[in-house]
Amino acid sequence: MEPFDVLGAAQSVRSGAVSARELVETSLERIDRGDAELTAFVHLDPDGALVAADRVDDARRRGEELGPLAGVPFGVKDLEDCAGQPTTRGSRWFADGPSAERDDLHVGRFRAAGAIPVGKTATPEFGAWGYTASPLHGVTRNPWDPSRTPGGSSGGTAAAVSAGFVPFGTASDGGGSIRGPAASCGLPGLKPTYGRVPSLASTRLAQNAVNFALATTVRDTALLLDVAAGPDPRDRTSHPSTGVRYVEAAERLPVSGLRATWSSDLGFVVVDPEVSRIAGSAAERLVGAAGLATTDVTVALDDYILTYVFVEGPDQFVDVPADWADRLGELDPLVVDGWRSAAEVTLPTAARVERERRELEHRVAGLFEHTDVLLTPTNACPPFAAEGPMPEEIGGRPCHAGHAALLTMLANLVNLPSISLPAGLTADGLPVGLLVTAPRHREDLCLRLARIWEQAAPWPRRAPAA
Repeated sequence: MEPFDVLGAAQSVRSGAVSARELVETSLERIDRGDAELTAFVHLDPDGALVAADRVDDARRRGEELGPLAGVPFGVKDLEDCAGQPTTRGSRWFADGPSAERDDLHVGRFRAAGAIPVGKTATPEFGAWGYTASPLHGVTRNPWDPSRTPGGSSGGTAAAVSAGFVPFGTASDGGGSIRGPAASCGLPGLKPTYGRVPSLASTRLAQNAVNFALATTVRDTALLLDVAAGPDPRDRTSHPSTGVRYVEAAERLPVSGLRATWSSDLGFVVVDPEVSRIAGSAAERLVGAAGLATTDVTVALDDYILTYVFVEGPDQFVDVPADWADRLGELDPLVVDGWRSAAEVTLPTAARVERERRELEHRVAGLFEHTDVLLTPTNACPPFAAEGPMPEEIGGRPCHAGHAALLTMLANLVNLPSISLPAGLTADGLPVGLLVTAPRHREDLCLRLARIWEQAAPWPRRAPAA
């Protein structure tokens, strides 16, 4: 069986060309053959997946209407709940916990549309890093080069999709955790506006992290957003429906004449020169293919890493064990100091950080008065060592470890939709991403530009593991 995408797999099941059981069996076989090297999955549920597949096949034989994702196998990121499977968050704190009793909202919506979860995909502990390694589950590796990281924190899903194990998987993005892995693994990766996809367990205080998915094509990404988006009464931050059909918007939304601004570094990020060159060339080609107008706007922001760190801090304490302070020795040593310092933050400090965030929001809002789309590299450097840590030198220049993810963090801090697109390969054959960031609520614009790029510069699909 050839590498499968979401639309193709679902259409094959509906037409009877392939059964849901065959799709799930193929997915499980590919994982069995290839995942010993990658560690994309940290838990599998083959029996449950095959039972679900048989239900889809029985429904088709009875002539029942099938959902848009009927029979499509997928992975669920291990920060998110999937009923009947464990959620460890990559941490020893939750290693022996019970299986989840209910799905997170987007997982449930994918299931209701007919998709079949085959297992949980790897994440760094609590999704803390831009690479995927944890004391509990070990190191996850990039299918393009197993010595390199697939990114983080949705690195397990990105590796699984890029390797052809599953057509899609769930993912979340609190500072680039969908888009960074997408860039590292040669995939498109959309971060929706916060609230577009509702959640039971994502951030409510920081409002920086969103749940969604990763797939191999823009059309699949649009279809998945059509399934996942929309309000839910259990999430007070969820947005009302827009009435937009993202599959249609990706094909038809008029964009010619819109203004695009290129920035290689947002004015302060240390970016690898090769990455900047590849992404800049892709930006020029996208502008031409979409008929965009370029601006001479200069983007000059200040380093917001400390604002970001403080903003996301409170949410990490919401669901931790009551005796967390006595169990810090069980954590990745790299995160322990962060837990201790976060516990000492005062309300005046939180208020100062909120002021800084508002100032950044105002500056970015001013930027979008003069442009319709912001184009940058996705990651500041190519995929680095799979084991980590995040680099403190990029392109021969010293930097703090956050620089590798600073370009993506902006959209999380100011709540903008943003999509990473495969821009090309380095001289070492490693994927590089182009980041397209649009005004708030304009996922349709992100997807339309992504679809134009997909048609103008088709990217390679990774073959399944041998």
